[in-house]
Amino acid sequence: MSHRNRFLRGAAAIASLSLVAGCGLLSDGDPDDRGPIVVGTTSAPSTLDPAGAWDGSWELYRNIFQTLLAYPNGATTPQPDAARACSFTDSTSRTYRCQLRAGLKFADGDPLTAAAVKHSIDRIRTIDAPGGPAGLLGSLDRVETSGDRDVVFRLNKPDATFPFVLATPAMSLVDPDDYPADSLREGTDVHGSGPYELRSYEEGERADLVRNDNYRGFAKRQNDAVTIRYFKNSAGMVEALRDKRIDVTYRGLAADDIVALQEHDDEELQLVDGAGTDISYLVFNPADPWAGRIAVRKAVAQLVDRGAIAHKVYKDTVDPLYSMVPKGLTGHATGFFDDYGEPSAAKARKILTDAGITRRVPLTLWYTTDRYGSETGLMFQELKRQLDGSGLFTITLKSRPWKSYVAGFQKHEYPVFGRGWFPDFPDADNFIAPFVGEHNALGTPYPAKEITGRLLPHARAESDRAQTVKDMEAAQQIMVDDARLLPLWQGRQFVAASVDISGGEQALDPSTVMTMWALHRKTSW
Repeated sequence: MSHRNRFLRGAAAIASLSLVAGCGLLSDGDPDDRGPIVVGTTSAPSTLDPAGAWDGSWELYRNIFQTLLAYPNGATTPQPDAARACSFTDSTSRTYRCQLRAGLKFADGDPLTAAAVKHSIDRIRTIDAPGGPAGLLGSLDRVETSGDRDVVFRLNKPDATFPFVLATPAMSLVDPDDYPADSLREGTDVHGSGPYELRSYEEGERADLVRNDNYRGFAKRQNDAVTIRYFKNSAGMVEALRDKRIDVTYRGLAADDIVALQEHDDEELQLVDGAGTDISYLVFNPADPWAGRIAVRKAVAQLVDRGAIAHKVYKDTVDPLYSMVPKGLTGHATGFFDDYGEPSAAKARKILTDAGITRRVPLTLWYTTDRYGSETGLMFQELKRQLDGSGLFTITLKSRPWKSYVAGFQKHEYPVFGRGWFPDFPDADNFIAPFVGEHNALGTPYPAKEITGRLLPHARAESDRAQTVKDMEAAQQIMVDDARLLPLWQGRQFVAASVDISGGEQALDPSTVMTMWALHRKTSW
């Protein structure tokens, strides 16, 4: 999913957003009467209908809608939420059954039944909205119901990652009376069954969330209300935090702002650094006369200095990445470092000359100006400096705003272009499968038949994800050998907040979405 930032570790002046001595926790049902917690973000929803978004809208969905499965605090695999229990009922991972909790209701009182679940999933595929999440349901054949509480998902092939798909906010459960089966719903009147009800919404400005008394699920709400404010940029958001107009930031902090927060000795602010799984990478177009040559791609891979990018551009708020699968996930490998080692112009020159290339290679690198943060342009300038400086390349940089940028790479206009990836779910499969095949998230065909025809199907048939390591490592090595995709860095999650706010560490779930219900104000004993 191209949606969803970054942090600094270990400064004594920065406090952790966790429970400290002298402070207590509010439990579900023990409200804080000091008004809503105000959270700032630069990630505004593109739509309020889950069938239409495969992007940062998920942040809001997680808090106002339910999914059958989700991630309770500390969980790294999906656990029941709207469901009482879910499991595969066969040995081939093709039949997945969920039983709903008893007495589920939407915020307006309408019952949440098995029929509502089927309606919610079926309409995603029926609508198949441009930029929507229908692609996540590629292994689903049909949804069946039995009574009001039993739902069965019949898959067209073994897919042990299907529970992870059901846990994404894309699979939010909606009321059939409010959401048409064949079109997206318009307007801002939303009634989910999640921990909060959306009381009011101003597009691009704010969302006011209040406790949903009809909620039945795993979330233990530590507050009664949250207001989300949407900002255009990091600077405005941090200014609002310093001025106490917001209490917490959770997405969109720029590297310079993170560094400034760390270096500023402010007893009223705190910063937490959490593990992240968003990645940045380059895509090479095989139809381009230069980028289509494997020697050119490998020479670029041999020259790129990821450490310099992480340090000079991102001020060490990201980590160098040597595989498309980030650190922290089962199956992560370091193939690009293992095969190429440290950057070397001499080795890159030999790669090119062995392929008969003796002139400077002209390449145009494209990036988007408004999608992945203000550092993106600086990163591409650093890439140009590195490649031009080798004496082997002549690099031209070009850029476009995201909307026209997408149209360009879908038409295969760019020789080399930058992309970012925010995972749909925390599994190595989600950092490989979306990028391979004739039709993929890149808009650039990458057949990779060994990956699509053998390794991924074999891994998806394995319910114990720890047993997929060999398949995932083999897939990553194929991607290293092809050098069609070049990983650059892995992000980290950063939350800045007032010192009287706790729960930030617990609020960051494995899919990098903030669960607002974990936030609370500290209270004295």
